[in-house]
Amino acid sequence: MTPEEKSLLERTCKMVEDNNAILHSIRRTNRLSVIIRVTYWVLILVISFGAYYFIQPYLTMMLGLYSQATGGIHSIQGGMDTVQSATDSIKELLR
Repeated sequence: MTPEEKSLLERTCKMVEDNNAILHSIRRTNRLSVIIRVTYWVLILVISFGAYYFIQPYLTMMLGLYSQATGGIHSIQGGMDTVQSATDSIKELLR
């Protein structure tokens, strides 16, 4: 092997080692990025479900009040129908 070939082979070996180190660094960074991304979304979901669990009693109470209010409105409308039918009955009797 000539000295030029040996020098070329040594430089090539050094470049291959540098490239290998760079590729390992890229893979490590990619893995870390995936772990951070998954952790981020898991944290978002856990906080969302936790917030719902904390707010759920208040939502249930509000839905109960809403159903009572709509039930009261329907009973008032039903009472108005009863008053209307009673008025119609009185008018029938007076004719």
